[in-house]
Amino acid sequence: MRGGEELGRKWYEAAKFEGKPNTFLDAIAAAEALVAEGCTASGRIVVQGGSAGGLLVGAVLNMRPGLWAGAIADVPFVDVLATILDDSLPLTPGEWSQWGNPIESRAAFEQIRGYSPYDNVAAQAYPPILVTAGVSDPRVTYWEPAKWVARLRATKTDDNILMLRTNMTSGHFGRSGRFAALEDAARSQAFALKATGTDPETA
Repeated sequence: MRGGEELGRKWYEAAKFEGKPNTFLDAIAAAEALVAEGCTASGRIVVQGGSAGGLLVGAVLNMRPGLWAGAIADVPFVDVLATILDDSLPLTPGEWSQWGNPIESRAAFEQIRGYSPYDNVAAQAYPPILVTAGVSDPRVTYWEPAKWVARLRATKTDDNILMLRTNMTSGHFGRSGRFAALEDAARSQAFALKATGTDPETA
């Protein structure tokens, strides 16, 4: 969401720093528009995103859990505040230009804490969720999704499935090779079909 300049540079810049929640509101608005236009129904949409897109997935799950039939978060950047506070991680200083520097700015600290998925898990019902991680991932360390899943399991009030699949040989972009990528895609598709209660033979 807002990764380009489809509505101009100003629109793109308005989703950085304190404007970051605009990306989450955009995703919710897009889902609601699909419902309003009769393309689907509330609770019949599976949201998917990876890396920073996984942050979006985690945020909209916290904000509007009942809007989604399920969620797929691939190597999700969900422990945002802890990661951005750790300047020993190689990618963290470069990210301050997008998110703000919570080490030096109290305002940036509060802004990031306000939407960080890990820090905002609530005692509420969440839809079925599939989470992936890569043990060799230098961008989103594997313990980020693991921490998030652990907090969700300890806090959420539903019995819906919550799966964490950690690949022990891959990094940020998943396993290499065409067939491995197809297997990962098929797994996500199967999860989405199951979450929506869709018969794969008629989908």
